[in-house]
Amino acid sequence: MANKAYQRTYTQLQAITKATVSLKAQNVANDELATVNGKLAQVVKTKGELVTLQVFSGTEGIPTNAEVAFQSAPPTIKVSEQLSGRFFNAYGLPIDGGPEVEGEVREIGGPSVNPYKRRQPSQLIPTGIAGIDLNNTLVSGQKIPFFADPDQPYNQVMADVALRADVDKIILGGMGLSNDDYLYFRHTFEAEGALDKIVCFINTTEEPPVERLLVPDMALTAAEYFAVDKNEKVLVLLTDMTLYADALSIVSNRMDQIPSKDSMPGSLYSDLAKIYEKAVQLPAGGSITIIAVTTLNDGDITHAIPDNTGYITEGQLFLRYDSDSGKVIVDPFRSLSRLKQLVQGKKTREDHSQVMNAGVRLYADAQNAKTKLENGFDLSDYDLRCLDYAKEYATRILSIDVNIKIDEMLDTAWELFAKHFSPAETGIKQVLIDKYWKKQEA
Repeated sequence: MANKAYQRTYTQLQAITKATVSLKAQNVANDELATVNGKLAQVVKTKGELVTLQVFSGTEGIPTNAEVAFQSAPPTIKVSEQLSGRFFNAYGLPIDGGPEVEGEVREIGGPSVNPYKRRQPSQLIPTGIAGIDLNNTLVSGQKIPFFADPDQPYNQVMADVALRADVDKIILGGMGLSNDDYLYFRHTFEAEGALDKIVCFINTTEEPPVERLLVPDMALTAAEYFAVDKNEKVLVLLTDMTLYADALSIVSNRMDQIPSKDSMPGSLYSDLAKIYEKAVQLPAGGSITIIAVTTLNDGDITHAIPDNTGYITEGQLFLRYDSDSGKVIVDPFRSLSRLKQLVQGKKTREDHSQVMNAGVRLYADAQNAKTKLENGFDLSDYDLRCLDYAKEYATRILSIDVNIKIDEMLDTAWELFAKHFSPAETGIKQVLIDKYWKKQEA
């Protein structure tokens, strides 16, 4: 046994870059952990006996005769109910001053659920945000990103979703968070008394960027424990996937791999899919729903990160500042939930789809009226009513700071329709008009 342990330690490096070291070693597996001169590292490439390790904290100060000790195992996390209410770093170690978690040791980054064991999502996940629940309804087992400019309050939205969502567990994976954002999440969850159902894995801007690559797998391994083993509805929040992809780029560039579009590695699609495809609805009732943030570079939706994300996920939620209402809204034109029809009218009120379509169409008419106004054309009475409606619609329904239940969203929409339009102008079926139309008091 001692001889075998001795063979797993090496002291002759072949090459050193800013993030990686290479050496000749035998019987080494991909993703295996090691220490290089006492620094934690992970195998990222093997070619025959030549092994390349990514050193998480960087290679500065590592000599060519550094000791490399392989641990014969990939990264792991201990899973149990003790995870609840705790904050961990990218390695799954506590950062909240609490004790280490006791539980079953599980490897992170395993395969996603067998398609045979998946079920079609059919459970509603309400968030209290009308721009989501009314227009882009989420279902359990869905994977969907927020697309947002870096100056948008997306972490505030994520915290709100965490506190409002009707789920059993929330797993937050924070990548490249500022200390302010980390403390915001922590204080918000503590103040609302919601810590008992929240688990957080945090990498801050002060920590090495390559550590971000561990965070989604840590979060999703914890999620799989609660969803598969405990049959719970789990919501995984990942922010910010652009910083995750940037970390992928750092490692691949330092390994001299030829970059693909926008300096991203050629493996970007599969790297992102490996994470997002963990979303699942299980037959026994457990589920993993993934909401992620992808920040945009100058609003560029064609960049490799949002572009690849759009192919993998089931829609997107687009945040933008609305100048008319002065609010940040969930844009009804650029947002899409491809699975909303699975619950609209089935798990929600019968008028949901009709109200949603009418609301967005009238809002679109308001944008057309705005264009006419900007180009100097005269506005009709209908145009003017559309503009008045759009401001109220953005303020009372689309704004991210609105927190109401779906029935209340529908009632608010009916109220706005009745205030600004005739029943015929809404295009809603007569049977629903007869049942829900709110008569304006004279």
